Amino acid sequence: MKLRNTPFSNIVAVVANLAIVYAVYMITRWAYIMENWNIFAPTWDALSSAEVLCGSLRFDSSAIFYTNALWIVLMLLPLHVKERPWWHTMCKVLFLVVNTVGLSANLADAVYSQYTGRRTTWTFFSEFSNEGNLGSIFFVELGRHWYFLVLGVVLLLTMHFLYVKPRYSPQRPLWRYYVVQAAALIIMAVLSVGAMRGGFTKAVRPITISNANQYVNTPTESAIVLNTPFSMIRTAGKTPFADPQYMDDAELDSIYTPLHAAADSVGPLHGRNVVVLIVESFGREYIGFYNRTLDGGNYRGFTPFADSLLAHSLTWEHTFANGRKSIDGMPSILSSIPMFVEPFFLTTSSLNDVGGLAASLGAEGYSTAFFHGADNGSMGFQAFARTTGFQRYYGRTEYDADTRFGAEADFDGTWAIWDEPFLQFYALTMTDMPEPFMTAVFTASSHHPFNIPDQYRDIYPEEQPLPMYKCIRYTDNALRRFFQTASRQPWYENTLFVLTSDHTNMSAHDEYRTSLGVFSAPILIFDPSGTLPRGIQPGVAQQIDIMPTLLSLLGIRAPYIAFGKDLLGRPADDWAVNYAGGIYQYILGDYVLLFDGSRPTALYNYAADPLQQSNLLGTMPDLEAQMTRSLEAVIQSYMQRMTSNRLVAR
Repeated sequence: MKLRNTPFSNIVAVVANLAIVYAVYMITRWAYIMENWNIFAPTWDALSSAEVLCGSLRFDSSAIFYTNALWIVLMLLPLHVKERPWWHTMCKVLFLVVNTVGLSANLADAVYSQYTGRRTTWTFFSEFSNEGNLGSIFFVELGRHWYFLVLGVVLLLTMHFLYVKPRYSPQRPLWRYYVVQAAALIIMAVLSVGAMRGGFTKAVRPITISNANQYVNTPTESAIVLNTPFSMIRTAGKTPFADPQYMDDAELDSIYTPLHAAADSVGPLHGRNVVVLIVESFGREYIGFYNRTLDGGNYRGFTPFADSLLAHSLTWEHTFANGRKSIDGMPSILSSIPMFVEPFFLTTSSLNDVGGLAASLGAEGYSTAFFHGADNGSMGFQAFARTTGFQRYYGRTEYDADTRFGAEADFDGTWAIWDEPFLQFYALTMTDMPEPFMTAVFTASSHHPFNIPDQYRDIYPEEQPLPMYKCIRYTDNALRRFFQTASRQPWYENTLFVLTSDHTNMSAHDEYRTSLGVFSAPILIFDPSGTLPRGIQPGVAQQIDIMPTLLSLLGIRAPYIAFGKDLLGRPADDWAVNYAGGIYQYILGDYVLLFDGSRPTALYNYAADPLQQSNLLGTMPDLEAQMTRSLEAVIQSYMQRMTSNRLVAR
């Protein structure tokens, strides 16, 4: 098909041909669904058609604009010399080749994913790199599924015959042609970037395969909204999880297992509500309660409310995060999954069956909800919340719909609703939930670009040396007001509150700049009824300990997978683990071992040497060997369970 002679013919041709590709992707998606109908049929009626369509278009847009990027550039180059028949024939051939590969991948995966339970990712090439029989397998399956060959040929011919070729012979002067083509290329470049990333707002990270869970109800259903080219592109170059095979399974099980057995008795706080506050960048350094000896004993910190809350809460001498990013915090805190190698959100293992606090407590009759004041879907939080069993999600959309609050007037202009109003919304919304309930909130204000609401700028002015300080003061006050409101609610006395940060942030003290110090995050459990002990307990706590500790206190009978430990169990192992920059860190008592995956690289007594200046490697061989073996067991168990989809107790 040829368009008439017009300077806009190239633009119209690009739009028309991309529309053809969208149709092809949607047809191959239905072919995928029909081929795997036995998998999707049992839960099909529970899916939202609108959400599935929205998710499908989002992932298709990313894949289509990635794979057709070169073709788009060639079609819209602001050079009149491209208006030749041979040039547009070349473009058509490129278009057909690229999109035939895409449709073939989708159709082939309709068959292959029956054996994997998910869309194929880039790891396919490493998994089968040493196999010599793939050709024969391919032809056998092609014979069995001949109808996909027929469908593929039909779609290829459809693209060939419906392909729109522009036709334009620029007349001199050429300035109009160059202006139109250059403007079209710029506009299409902007649209392409947005499509590839999955959105245009600042809060949007480039979408990954885990975002598919936002639009469906189970990880298995994520294949419906995904497409295979997207899954391949997003996982290309990513380091896959791999079993390091440090030891045999018998030795592994004797050293470490994340399988927590069923409780043999009802916990002391059975039936309590659970409220988890994940406070953005609320590092331990900012909290005076934890730093009474800092600056010669003169340090007061920036969190007077958190200090007062800690005085009536249970906390530990050393408390650590298990990651450095927000996308590390949610899995660590709510599902007891630390960040190793790659953020869990960004790996193919995010499509595994995943448990967590919400799933475990939901099975006990709890109502569950997750709250985040950013755009719904931001950071992949909505997808992860749904995957791990949260029944409801409250984001910016739900906040704006609540007439008790200021809607868009409370938006910070960059990321999310300001912490103070959103935490009030959180407290009052919980009052409408049936008890017992389990909820979690992820705040957003203590973050770059370090703004606070106008009415607080004189109350919390800029302080040196960190622009973060005023944000921390604002968020601390927002927490104070949250607890004031919560204390007036009927559910307050029957609730366990957990407060931690997703990760740390800017630091002004050398103790918090070391490889271990950058993970220093607060962890506290506040029990208004006074049943739990209060004060600083000796030992080491980490975010992945939160889930098993709470489930133990609540006496949940069912077994579950959690990579952390019960902090109140006896005896309690005094350890923690984290990963950054290719190095694992294993904390045992007062010592931290650094390990590169093959051998230890350093050993420090961080309690006596907080600046990690004295490397003790080689001076304590027994301790070094013990810590190395224990860490290897944790890593191996993690990798095995990630790669074999064993993140829930069977």
